[in-house]
Amino acid sequence: MKEMMRSKKAAIVDMTAGSPTALILGFAIPMLLGTLFQQFYSMADTVIVGRYLSINALAGVGSTAAINFLINGFVIGMSSGFAIPVAQRFGARDYTDMRKFIANTIWLSLIFSFVVTGLVAIFTKPLLVWTQTPEEIMPYAYQYIFIIFLGIPTTYLYNVTASLIRALGDSKTPVYFLILASVINIVLDFVTIVGFGFSVNGPALATVFSQAVSGILCIFYMRKKFPLLRFAPRELNFDRRKCEILLAMALPMGLQYSITAIGSVIVQSAVNMLGTVTVAAVTAGQKISMFLCSVYDALGATMATYAGQNVGAGKLRRVKEGVYVATRIGILYGLFAFLLCFLFGDKLPQLFISSEQTEILQQAKLFLLANAAFYGALTVVNVWRFTIQGMGYSVFAILAGVAEMAARTFMGFVGVRFFGVYAIFFASPLAWLAADCFLIPAFHHCHRKLCLLLGLQEE
Repeated sequence: MKEMMRSKKAAIVDMTAGSPTALILGFAIPMLLGTLFQQFYSMADTVIVGRYLSINALAGVGSTAAINFLINGFVIGMSSGFAIPVAQRFGARDYTDMRKFIANTIWLSLIFSFVVTGLVAIFTKPLLVWTQTPEEIMPYAYQYIFIIFLGIPTTYLYNVTASLIRALGDSKTPVYFLILASVINIVLDFVTIVGFGFSVNGPALATVFSQAVSGILCIFYMRKKFPLLRFAPRELNFDRRKCEILLAMALPMGLQYSITAIGSVIVQSAVNMLGTVTVAAVTAGQKISMFLCSVYDALGATMATYAGQNVGAGKLRRVKEGVYVATRIGILYGLFAFLLCFLFGDKLPQLFISSEQTEILQQAKLFLLANAAFYGALTVVNVWRFTIQGMGYSVFAILAGVAEMAARTFMGFVGVRFFGVYAIFFASPLAWLAADCFLIPAFHHCHRKLCLLLGLQEE
């Protein structure tokens, strides 16, 4: 308890007591700001590439989105998984064990960052060929994504440190570092392209450098502000059992992202076959959609921490209450987002594309409307899946990812033959609905199982 009191100055939030609505909103809003600024990394690249280079350069960067998600999604998922045992130990007030989990998270992150980087560097070109990247945009795609992949250690650095900070209830500090990093990223985009005449390699280098800055700042902050993280020498030792627990949480979450992304890669392959106009339209639509979906990313990350802490404290009723609160928030926001796309769906893509490109703009608007109409389904995907993960049942994330992959694969291989570009527009909504059919009963199953395990009565 003394350690907890000394850590008050670091804005640690105990989510095991108080109003679930207030706690979820209070945690999610800073998370939302952080997610929005994280989107600025890729959005700034896209805006500047589209405005100052060419449509082919824009399509080249956009064509890498699926394989970028395939690899970096695995990294982000693992980073979130590493934080779950930390949140649970924090909720249980077992700070010694919590520090041991953090130490072994560091060991595993170092190992995976270099192994994944090496493997991906070898297979970048075959991945682009597999997704049928058009010949005219291949040089841009390869140059951009190869540099992004070389920066995988910085992706681990930021996401692991930020996830650990959030596991202790501090959702604000990572936002401040992302704001600074996004400003650096945007400035370097302009400097490299407009000032030095770089091609798409300029924004790629800017993204990697900016992410490294935010990760390093997280490390310094944790060392200075968290007395809970003052390690005794023995707590830093490599612990095989701790690593097994961490991997049992992290690998399913990382694989869930990658399995989901396989479906996205297949869809991207279908998009690439439809030509540069469709690639550019979907690229613009995806960038805007990712920005709009930041709310769901924030709610998901919030529920992982909220569920982890409350399971650690044995407060399962609060877990169920939190799920319903977060779902209502997500659905209400989805209605607003659809209205925004309906009114301004032909204007928003002009951030990336000239108003003269009417065919591209029209396709981008249809993409946005098709996705926004199903944001309610996306709410369940993020809120319920991350809650299940926070409860300690990460393996269910893989099964939900399989459902999404199957739906996207169907649309990429079969749907596009019958419905053309419209199959692309509805690929993600169908994937979300497929995952929901699994996640809703899975959550109730996990909740009942935990109640039995802890000897509690389910309500």
